[in-house]
This record gives sequence, C-alpha cells and structure tokens, in this order.
Amino acid sequence: MSLTQDIAPQQQRALEILERLKPLYATEPCPLNYQTPVQLLLAVIMAAQCTDERVNSVTTELFRRFPDAAAIAEADSNEIEAIVRPLSFFRNKTKNIQATCRMLVEQFGGQVPQNIDELVKLPGVARKTATMVLHYAYGIDAGVTVDTHVKRLSQLLGFSQQKDLERIEKDLMQLLPQSEWGHCFVILTYHGRAVCNAKKPACSSCLVAGLCPSASQF
Repeated sequence: MSLTQDIAPQQQRALEILERLKPLYATEPCPLNYQTPVQLLLAVIMAAQCTDERVNSVTTELFRRFPDAAAIAEADSNEIEAIVRPLSFFRNKTKNIQATCRMLVEQFGGQVPQNIDELVKLPGVARKTATMVLHYAYGIDAGVTVDTHVKRLSQLLGFSQQKDLERIEKDLMQLLPQSEWGHCFVILTYHGRAVCNAKKPACSSCLVAGLCPSASQF
C-alpha cells in the first residue's frame, strides 16, 4: 500500500475536524496586541514561556514609547529592560528584541522580511515565531505554528505521535494542504484554550469528540 493510501483516511478525518471547528475559531484574532509586523514579531519573541496577557500588558507601554524597529534599536537598553522586567527571562528578551531591531534596520530597511529563512536568522526567532508572524502579518503560511496547544491537541487527535515540535510540524504539513496550515494553528490553539483544556478536557461539549481517538480517555 502506498503512503498516499495510508495517509488518506487520516487526512479526511483531520480536514473534517478542522471544518467542524472553523465556525468557532477561524476568525479569531491574534492573541497578541500589535499594530505593525515589527510589533508582532517583537511580541512573539517576548511571548516565549510567558502568557499572552502578560506580554500584552508590557507591549502597551513598550510600543507607546518605542513604536518601530529604529526606535528600539537606538533606545537605551536599560529603559527597555525596565519595561519588559515583568516577563520571564526579561534580560535575554531585552537583548533579543534590540538585536533583532538593529538587524531589521541594517538589513531590511526596518521592515520584517517575508521569508522564513531570513526570519529565523534574527535573534530570538525560531520556526514557531517565524511561521506565526508570517501568518498573521502577511497571510503567508510557510509552515504550521506548533505551540503548546497545537502540540497537545495534535497528539490527542492522532495527527502526530511525535514529541519534538519540528517533527510535529512536519507531520501536520504532510497531513494537511498548505491552505489549512494557518487554520490548523489558530483552530487548535483556541480550541485548546476554550474546550480541550489540558487539566480537564470538556469532551462532552466538544464538536469533534466523535472523531477524537482520545475522547474515551477522559
């Protein structure tokens, strides 16, 4: 049996799951507040191992005082650090966002590149950051953003049995057409927050419980 034949039923089930959940989440906005691609990039860098709510509380003041890449590149690092101090690893994040802004100014005219290979060269930017920024800022789906919720739900739904984020992403990219990569990230992230909670999944009220191989476990 060919690989295409093996994966076809899984693809059909995955697409049906996304179609059922799209009406609930497909139009949900980015959970991070931003006005420009640069602000989004910096917010995503700062969101590593930190809640979106905490990041949004910090970026309100940061972007008011330093609205673009040039302003942050030229700022006193102590001023930036004082603002981002409520975040985890605030010293390292201060270094990364300022170094990133300097690279944006020097190499990209102060703009966020629309190429994932260029994005991942920026300090503090991994594939997860790059794919999320490209999706929300430019509508470009160069991969599947695999955050905590996407990782957990991908395993529960049988989309991937991998533990490594990049391997999970490869499985999802193989399982789904590119037109669904961005939807997959948004839908699984919001569904993981609203219904498929890590501590107590609400399977009885889940629209895809009948398609989920893990529903009987809870």
